[in-house]
Amino acid sequence: MSNLADIELYKGDCLDIIQTMESNSVDLAYLDPPFMTMKSHRSYNKSRTEEFGFDDLWTSRSDYSNFLSKRIEQIHKVLSATGSIFVHCDKNATHIVKGLLDNIFGVAMFKAEIIWNYRRWSNSSKRLLSSHQTIYYYTKSNEYTFNTIWQDYSPTTNIDQILQLRSRDEFGKSIYKKNDRGRTVFNANKRGVPLGDVWDLPYLNPKARERTGFPTQKPLVLLERIIELSTNSGDTVLDPFCGSGTTIVAAMLLGRKAIGIDIEDAAISLTNRRLHNPIRSESRVAQRGRSSYRSANDSALALLNGLDCVPVQRNRGIDAIAQNRADGSPVTIRVQRRDETLLAAAKKLYSASKDKNASAMFLVATRNHELPGYNDAFPNDAFPDEVTVIDSPGTAIEKTMLGRGVEKIR
Repeated sequence: MSNLADIELYKGDCLDIIQTMESNSVDLAYLDPPFMTMKSHRSYNKSRTEEFGFDDLWTSRSDYSNFLSKRIEQIHKVLSATGSIFVHCDKNATHIVKGLLDNIFGVAMFKAEIIWNYRRWSNSSKRLLSSHQTIYYYTKSNEYTFNTIWQDYSPTTNIDQILQLRSRDEFGKSIYKKNDRGRTVFNANKRGVPLGDVWDLPYLNPKARERTGFPTQKPLVLLERIIELSTNSGDTVLDPFCGSGTTIVAAMLLGRKAIGIDIEDAAISLTNRRLHNPIRSESRVAQRGRSSYRSANDSALALLNGLDCVPVQRNRGIDAIAQNRADGSPVTIRVQRRDETLLAAAKKLYSASKDKNASAMFLVATRNHELPGYNDAFPNDAFPDEVTVIDSPGTAIEKTMLGRGVEKIR
């Protein structure tokens, strides 16, 4: 987290203030300007003791375009050579914003059209429900700061797609890579898939802890992602329409310097209060997105909590693959199901792992196979030597209880 001394807040027109700033002094500019809604926006805090608002009224599209163009030109001057700009807009002005950015930054500096997708309350209008906004991402040059953000594999991704390296054939088609002996090349250290340009992040609901009542407040999780993607610790973030202060709070929490500007006294006051008492709502939607793989087997994967591993979908023998093997070979893991013997679980794990170049196979026992009579249920098949059995916490506790003469309650 940054020190408050690294945060600067200015009340006034951002055009006037940015003109006084040094060239090449900002690493990221995030703009959430008026969207040309042709409305006056007014709202209150939860206790209805404070009113927030601004006018988004324009005489023409040219009026709006001229307003935004002047400010983006000045932002271009203060951005560093490695800097980026993210401009937030919606259906009212996307065409105007994109044209301005193309003209000022250059078409070649366009990096992405990010779609912020969210679910909101329904309406009865005779039209499709609006459930996204657009964020245009441009850079000052091609030598820009970019930190790849990795996401979990889709639940439809199978184990081969996770483990096997890919290459291109003579026709440019993606194929699984083979070594000089014709065998598939494995790599268990894949980190997932890079972040795409459609972000499924929650819109702040009226009861969110971090909600201030400001009419256009954005969630911290959104700004944190933008800042993590395009800056490094200690970099400077500029928000010329800081409003509720979300960008500035996110920058502070992530150890960046920040400059916030707004023409309204109430916005500057609100931002200052949030800086002294930052509140972050936990995003259930974001959590579900990151952990959607748990549909594979929630109870099994819960036992692997804290282990750096990739959950596996669409595989009957392997629940997860341990990460960070220095030689790139996979370590496969299975959790014994309550309705299967240890041997049956071991055979499933071995069968699924033997052709995956696994250097080790771990089976988590969820039943005490040392109980009298339990092993009698095993077939006479040999237990795979390659499989190492470890006890789940529950099984280990049960064994300890029995060892101390504590009667198990069935």
